[in-house]
Amino acid sequence: MNVPADHPPIVPRRVGVLLINLGTPDAPDTKSVRRYLAEFLSDRRVIEIPQILWQPILRGAVLTTRPEKSAEAYAQVWREDGSPLAAVTRAQAKALEGAFGEGVTVDYAMRYGKPSIADRMKAMKDAGCERILLAPLYPQYCAATTATANDKAFEHLASLRWQPAIRTLPPYHDDPGYISALKTSVEEGLAALDFAPDLLIASFHGMPKRTLELGDPYHCHCQKTARLFAEAMGREVRITFQSRFGPAKWLEPATDVTLEALPGQGVRKVAIFAPGFSADCLETLEELAIRGKESFIEAGGTHFAYLPCLNDSPVGIDLLQTLLARELEGWVRLP
Repeated sequence: MNVPADHPPIVPRRVGVLLINLGTPDAPDTKSVRRYLAEFLSDRRVIEIPQILWQPILRGAVLTTRPEKSAEAYAQVWREDGSPLAAVTRAQAKALEGAFGEGVTVDYAMRYGKPSIADRMKAMKDAGCERILLAPLYPQYCAATTATANDKAFEHLASLRWQPAIRTLPPYHDDPGYISALKTSVEEGLAALDFAPDLLIASFHGMPKRTLELGDPYHCHCQKTARLFAEAMGREVRITFQSRFGPAKWLEPATDVTLEALPGQGVRKVAIFAPGFSADCLETLEELAIRGKESFIEAGGTHFAYLPCLNDSPVGIDLLQTLLARELEGWVRLP
Protein backbone atom coordinates (compact mmCIF):
# COMPACT_ATOMS: atom_id res chain seq x y z
CA MET A 1 0.00 0.00 0.00
CA ASN A 2 1.33 3.42 -0.91
CA VAL A 3 1.77 5.88 1.95
CA PRO A 4 0.00 9.24 1.41
CA ALA A 5 2.35 12.13 0.64
CA ASP A 6 1.31 13.99 3.78
CA HIS A 7 1.76 10.95 6.07
CA PRO A 8 4.17 11.48 8.99
CA PRO A 9 7.56 9.77 8.55
CA ILE A 10 7.53 6.09 9.49
CA VAL A 11 10.57 4.94 11.42
CA PRO A 12 11.59 1.27 11.64
CA ARG A 13 10.37 -0.54 14.74
CA ARG A 14 12.97 -0.84 17.47
CA VAL A 15 13.30 -2.08 21.04
CA GLY A 16 14.74 0.16 23.75
CA VAL A 17 16.72 -0.68 26.88
CA LEU A 18 16.88 2.18 29.37
CA LEU A 19 19.45 1.86 32.16
CA ILE A 20 18.29 3.90 35.16
CA ASN A 21 20.32 5.06 38.13
CA LEU A 22 19.62 7.34 41.07
CA GLY A 23 20.82 10.72 39.89
CA THR A 24 23.32 13.51 40.26
CA PRO A 25 23.59 17.28 40.32
CA ASP A 26 24.69 19.00 37.10
CA ALA A 27 27.86 20.33 38.74
CA PRO A 28 29.67 20.16 42.10
CA ASP A 29 28.47 23.58 43.21
CA THR A 30 25.98 24.67 45.84
CA LYS A 31 23.30 25.87 43.42
CA SER A 32 23.29 22.63 41.42
CA VAL A 33 23.34 20.46 44.51
CA ARG A 34 20.47 22.42 46.08
CA ARG A 35 18.35 21.90 42.95
CA TYR A 36 19.19 18.19 42.93
CA LEU A 37 18.46 17.69 46.63
CA ALA A 38 15.18 19.58 46.36
CA GLU A 39 13.98 17.06 43.76
CA PHE A 40 15.45 14.01 45.48
CA LEU A 41 14.22 14.82 48.98
CA SER A 42 10.75 15.81 47.76
CA ASP A 43 10.14 12.28 46.50
CA ARG A 44 7.42 10.70 48.64
CA ARG A 45 9.08 7.32 48.16
CA VAL A 46 12.28 8.66 49.72
CA ILE A 47 10.82 10.74 52.56
CA GLU A 48 7.68 8.99 53.76
CA ILE A 49 6.50 11.50 56.34
CA PRO A 50 3.59 13.81 55.44
CA GLN A 51 4.74 16.52 53.05
CA ILE A 52 2.93 19.20 55.05
CA LEU A 53 5.38 18.43 57.86
CA TRP A 54 8.45 17.70 55.75
CA GLN A 55 8.48 20.50 53.19
CA PRO A 56 9.01 23.35 55.71
CA ILE A 57 11.96 21.40 57.15
CA LEU A 58 13.34 20.66 53.69
CA ARG A 59 12.98 24.22 52.41
CA GLY A 60 14.34 25.59 55.67
CA ALA A 61 17.16 23.87 57.52
CA VAL A 62 18.00 21.13 55.00
CA LEU A 63 18.30 23.14 51.78
CA THR A 64 19.92 26.00 53.64
CA THR A 65 22.80 24.02 55.12
CA ARG A 66 23.23 20.68 53.36
CA PRO A 67 23.92 21.76 49.73
CA GLU A 68 27.19 23.55 50.52
CA LYS A 69 28.56 20.59 52.44
CA SER A 70 27.40 18.12 49.79
CA ALA A 71 28.92 20.27 47.02
CA GLU A 72 32.29 20.05 48.76
CA ALA A 73 31.95 16.27 48.88
CA TYR A 74 31.01 16.08 45.19
CA ALA A 75 34.00 18.25 44.29
CA GLN A 76 36.34 15.64 45.78
CA VAL A 77 35.16 12.90 43.41
CA TRP A 78 34.00 14.85 40.31
CA ARG A 79 35.59 13.67 37.07
CA GLU A 80 36.51 15.49 33.88
CA ASP A 81 33.53 13.80 32.24
CA GLY A 82 31.20 14.78 35.08
CA SER A 83 29.61 13.02 38.01
CA PRO A 84 31.07 9.53 38.60
CA LEU A 85 27.60 7.97 38.71
CA ALA A 86 26.50 9.55 35.42
CA ALA A 87 29.85 8.87 33.75
CA VAL A 88 29.86 5.20 34.70
CA THR A 89 26.20 4.65 33.77
CA ARG A 90 26.84 6.34 30.43
CA ALA A 91 29.83 4.04 29.89
CA GLN A 92 27.71 1.00 30.75
CA ALA A 93 25.11 2.01 28.15
CA LYS A 94 27.81 2.59 25.54
CA ALA A 95 29.42 -0.78 26.25
CA LEU A 96 26.05 -2.52 25.77
CA GLU A 97 25.15 -0.75 22.53
CA GLY A 98 24.92 -3.39 19.82
CA ALA A 99 25.01 -6.28 22.31
CA PHE A 100 21.40 -7.25 21.57
CA GLY A 101 21.33 -6.72 17.81
CA GLU A 102 20.97 -3.79 15.45
CA GLY A 103 17.31 -3.24 16.31
CA VAL A 104 17.91 -2.54 20.00
CA THR A 105 18.78 0.91 21.35
CA VAL A 106 20.53 1.13 24.73
CA ASP A 107 20.40 4.42 26.61
CA TYR A 108 20.59 5.66 30.20
CA ALA A 109 18.70 8.06 32.45
CA MET A 110 18.70 9.38 36.01
CA ARG A 111 15.74 9.34 38.36
CA TYR A 112 16.77 12.76 39.65
CA GLY A 113 18.62 15.24 37.47
CA LYS A 114 19.72 14.78 33.87
CA PRO A 115 19.27 13.02 31.56
CA SER A 116 15.73 12.53 32.79
CA ILE A 117 13.70 9.35 32.40
CA ALA A 118 10.94 11.18 30.53
CA ASP A 119 13.36 12.78 28.06
CA ARG A 120 15.12 9.52 27.21
CA MET A 121 11.86 7.56 26.92
CA LYS A 122 10.55 10.24 24.53
CA ALA A 123 13.74 10.00 22.49
CA MET A 124 13.35 6.22 22.31
CA LYS A 125 9.71 6.49 21.26
CA ASP A 126 10.59 9.07 18.60
CA ALA A 127 13.28 6.72 17.29
CA GLY A 128 10.74 3.95 16.79
CA CYS A 129 11.03 2.01 20.06
CA GLU A 130 7.62 0.39 20.48
CA ARG A 131 8.90 -1.81 23.30
CA ILE A 132 11.07 -0.55 26.15
CA LEU A 133 12.81 -2.48 28.92
CA LEU A 134 13.23 -0.27 31.97
CA ALA A 135 16.33 -1.36 33.89
CA PRO A 136 16.75 0.26 37.32
CA LEU A 137 20.29 -0.80 38.24
CA TYR A 138 19.59 -1.77 41.84
CA PRO A 139 20.43 -5.39 42.72
CA GLN A 140 18.31 -5.23 45.88
CA TYR A 141 14.73 -3.99 45.53
CA CYS A 142 13.66 -0.98 47.57
CA ALA A 143 10.64 1.26 47.12
CA ALA A 144 12.91 4.32 47.50
CA THR A 145 15.10 3.22 44.56
CA THR A 146 13.57 0.66 42.18
CA ALA A 147 9.93 1.64 42.67
CA THR A 148 10.43 5.37 42.33
CA ALA A 149 12.39 4.88 39.09
CA ASN A 150 9.52 2.85 37.68
CA ASP A 151 7.01 5.38 39.04
CA LYS A 152 8.70 8.16 37.08
CA ALA A 153 8.62 6.13 33.88
CA PHE A 154 4.95 5.26 34.38
CA GLU A 155 4.21 8.93 35.05
CA HIS A 156 5.59 9.73 31.60
CA LEU A 157 3.60 6.89 30.05
CA ALA A 158 0.42 8.38 31.52
CA SER A 159 0.96 11.47 29.35
CA LEU A 160 1.19 9.49 26.10
CA ARG A 161 -1.64 8.62 23.75
CA TRP A 162 0.43 5.89 22.07
CA GLN A 163 2.36 4.04 24.74
CA PRO A 164 5.19 1.61 24.05
CA ALA A 165 5.01 -1.83 25.62
CA ILE A 166 6.97 -1.92 28.88
CA ARG A 167 8.96 -4.46 30.86
CA THR A 168 10.96 -3.80 34.03
CA LEU A 169 14.16 -5.44 35.22
CA PRO A 170 13.51 -7.35 38.47
CA PRO A 171 15.93 -7.27 41.41
CA TYR A 172 18.90 -9.60 41.02
CA HIS A 173 20.24 -9.71 44.57
CA ASP A 174 20.47 -13.51 44.61
CA ASP A 175 21.12 -14.17 40.93
CA PRO A 176 24.03 -16.65 40.59
CA GLY A 177 25.54 -14.49 37.85
CA TYR A 178 25.50 -11.43 40.12
CA ILE A 179 27.10 -13.31 43.02
CA SER A 180 29.72 -14.72 40.66
CA ALA A 181 30.48 -11.27 39.24
CA LEU A 182 30.87 -9.84 42.74
CA LYS A 183 33.18 -12.68 43.69
CA THR A 184 35.37 -12.17 40.62
CA SER A 185 35.52 -8.40 41.13
CA VAL A 186 36.33 -8.59 44.85
CA GLU A 187 38.93 -11.31 44.35
CA GLU A 188 40.65 -9.17 41.71
CA GLY A 189 40.57 -6.20 44.07
CA LEU A 190 42.00 -8.20 46.97
CA ALA A 191 44.74 -9.66 44.79
CA ALA A 192 45.91 -6.15 43.91
CA LEU A 193 46.35 -5.11 47.55
CA ASP A 194 49.68 -5.06 49.34
CA PHE A 195 48.08 -6.39 52.54
CA ALA A 196 45.70 -9.15 53.61
CA PRO A 197 42.60 -7.69 55.29
CA ASP A 198 41.54 -8.98 58.69
CA LEU A 199 37.93 -8.37 57.71
CA LEU A 200 35.90 -7.91 54.54
CA ILE A 201 32.93 -5.54 54.87
CA ALA A 202 29.89 -5.33 52.58
CA SER A 203 28.43 -1.84 53.00
CA PHE A 204 24.90 -1.33 51.67
CA HIS A 205 23.06 1.96 51.41
CA GLY A 206 21.01 2.42 54.56
CA MET A 207 17.24 2.81 54.81
CA PRO A 208 15.03 3.87 57.71
CA LYS A 209 14.18 0.84 59.83
CA ARG A 210 10.53 1.75 59.31
CA THR A 211 10.77 0.60 55.68
CA LEU A 212 11.48 -2.94 56.89
CA GLU A 213 8.54 -2.81 59.29
CA LEU A 214 6.27 -1.62 56.46
CA GLY A 215 7.16 -4.65 54.35
CA ASP A 216 9.97 -3.42 52.10
CA PRO A 217 12.17 -6.42 51.15
CA TYR A 218 15.39 -4.38 50.91
CA HIS A 219 16.92 -5.48 54.22
CA CYS A 220 16.24 -9.15 53.45
CA HIS A 221 17.69 -8.77 49.95
CA CYS A 222 20.88 -7.24 51.36
CA GLN A 223 21.25 -10.01 53.92
CA LYS A 224 20.80 -12.69 51.26
CA THR A 225 23.33 -11.06 48.93
CA ALA A 226 25.90 -10.94 51.75
CA ARG A 227 25.20 -14.52 52.81
CA LEU A 228 25.48 -15.93 49.28
CA PHE A 229 28.61 -13.89 48.62
CA ALA A 230 30.25 -15.06 51.86
CA GLU A 231 29.46 -18.67 50.96
CA ALA A 232 30.97 -18.17 47.50
CA MET A 233 34.11 -16.58 48.97
CA GLY A 234 34.41 -19.08 51.79
CA ARG A 235 35.14 -16.38 54.34
CA GLU A 236 33.42 -14.07 56.81
CA VAL A 237 31.78 -10.97 55.38
CA ARG A 238 30.49 -8.30 57.77
CA ILE A 239 27.36 -6.47 56.58
CA THR A 240 26.83 -2.79 57.42
CA PHE A 241 24.59 0.07 56.29
CA GLN A 242 25.76 3.57 55.37
CA SER A 243 24.41 7.05 54.57
CA ARG A 244 22.16 7.71 57.55
CA PHE A 245 20.14 10.90 57.33
CA GLY A 246 17.88 12.60 59.85
CA PRO A 247 16.75 11.53 63.34
CA ALA A 248 14.87 8.34 62.37
CA LYS A 249 16.11 4.89 63.39
CA TRP A 250 18.02 3.37 60.45
CA LEU A 251 19.08 -0.15 59.55
CA GLU A 252 22.07 -1.32 61.58
CA PRO A 253 24.93 -1.87 62.10
CA ALA A 254 26.04 1.50 60.73
CA THR A 255 29.12 1.51 58.52
CA ASP A 256 30.72 4.57 60.10
CA VAL A 257 30.19 3.34 63.66
CA THR A 258 31.56 -0.09 62.74
CA LEU A 259 34.71 1.32 61.13
CA GLU A 260 35.43 3.47 64.17
CA ALA A 261 34.97 0.52 66.54
CA LEU A 262 36.93 -2.17 64.69
CA PRO A 263 40.51 -1.10 65.62
CA GLY A 264 39.55 -1.30 69.29
CA GLN A 265 38.44 -4.87 68.63
CA GLY A 266 41.81 -5.81 67.13
CA VAL A 267 40.76 -5.46 63.49
CA ARG A 268 43.32 -3.11 61.94
CA LYS A 269 43.26 -4.13 58.28
CA VAL A 270 39.99 -3.77 56.40
CA ALA A 271 38.72 -4.05 52.83
CA ILE A 272 35.24 -2.71 52.09
CA PHE A 273 33.00 -2.96 49.04
CA ALA A 274 29.48 -1.77 48.18
CA PRO A 275 27.40 -4.55 46.56
CA GLY A 276 24.21 -2.48 46.57
CA PHE A 277 25.62 -0.04 44.01
CA SER A 278 26.01 -0.90 40.32
CA ALA A 279 28.25 2.13 39.76
CA ASP A 280 30.61 4.10 41.94
CA CYS A 281 29.20 7.40 43.15
CA LEU A 282 29.41 9.95 45.95
CA GLU A 283 28.35 7.38 48.55
CA THR A 284 31.15 4.99 47.64
CA LEU A 285 33.99 7.28 46.52
CA GLU A 286 33.61 10.00 49.13
CA GLU A 287 31.72 8.43 52.00
CA LEU A 288 33.57 5.10 52.01
CA ALA A 289 36.87 5.53 50.18
CA ILE A 290 37.68 8.94 51.70
CA ARG A 291 35.75 9.53 54.93
CA GLY A 292 35.52 5.86 55.82
CA LYS A 293 39.27 5.46 55.50
CA GLU A 294 39.94 8.61 57.53
CA SER A 295 37.74 7.52 60.43
CA PHE A 296 39.17 3.98 60.43
CA ILE A 297 42.79 5.18 60.45
CA GLU A 298 42.08 7.83 63.09
CA ALA A 299 40.56 5.10 65.29
CA GLY A 300 43.77 3.07 65.10
CA GLY A 301 43.44 1.08 61.88
CA THR A 302 46.60 0.57 59.82
CA HIS A 303 45.37 -0.59 56.39
CA PHE A 304 42.16 0.29 54.54
CA ALA A 305 41.03 -0.44 51.00
CA TYR A 306 37.85 0.39 49.14
CA LEU A 307 37.13 -2.12 46.35
CA PRO A 308 35.30 -0.59 43.34
CA CYS A 309 31.78 -1.45 42.19
CA LEU A 310 31.25 -3.60 39.09
CA ASN A 311 30.95 -0.39 37.04
CA ASP A 312 31.73 -0.88 33.33
CA SER A 313 34.35 -3.55 34.01
CA PRO A 314 34.28 -6.60 31.71
CA VAL A 315 32.67 -8.74 34.40
CA GLY A 316 30.17 -5.99 35.17
CA ILE A 317 29.15 -5.57 31.54
CA ASP A 318 28.90 -9.33 31.06
CA LEU A 319 26.52 -9.47 34.03
CA LEU A 320 24.32 -6.66 32.69
CA GLN A 321 24.24 -8.22 29.25
CA THR A 322 23.12 -11.55 30.72
CA LEU A 323 20.42 -9.99 32.93
CA LEU A 324 19.05 -7.76 30.17
CA ALA A 325 19.13 -10.49 27.51
CA ARG A 326 16.97 -12.65 29.76
CA GLU A 327 14.34 -9.92 30.04
CA LEU A 328 14.43 -9.22 26.29
CA GLU A 329 13.55 -12.81 25.38
CA GLY A 330 10.54 -12.92 23.08
CA TRP A 331 11.06 -9.32 22.00
CA VAL A 332 14.26 -9.74 20.04
CA ARG A 333 16.22 -12.52 18.42
CA LEU A 334 19.54 -12.28 20.20
CA PRO A 335 22.75 -12.48 18.18
